[in-house]
Amino acid sequence: MICAHTVRKVKPGQAEAFIAEFSPPDDGGAPPAGWVRFFALKGQNDPDTVVTFGFFDGTRDEMDSSQVDHGYAERRRNAEEQYVDSVISNDVYDVVVHMKAGEPTTA
Repeated sequence: MICAHTVRKVKPGQAEAFIAEFSPPDDGGAPPAGWVRFFALKGQNDPDTVVTFGFFDGTRDEMDSSQVDHGYAERRRNAEEQYVDSVISNDVYDVVVHMKAGEPTTA
């Protein structure tokens, strides 16, 4: 499993608008193939800092292909850019430890 993770500084007061634009549609449908979980976080000390991350059950190539197949760059990135001042961190990580209450802690 891998995790796509980005930390952004959004324009003042634009965190909610950014999160609404960035978040997957809430239409009751299944997420794109391979994506198992998505989070958007807003800073408590700095509400203009937004962290987004999602977990993908597959390889980096499969994740990249999934994003191309679903028009991620065209739809989401272009629409959300208007809210972003800067990207602080953006990377894809291998999940090496997974801990959940009542389950083993191996990845």
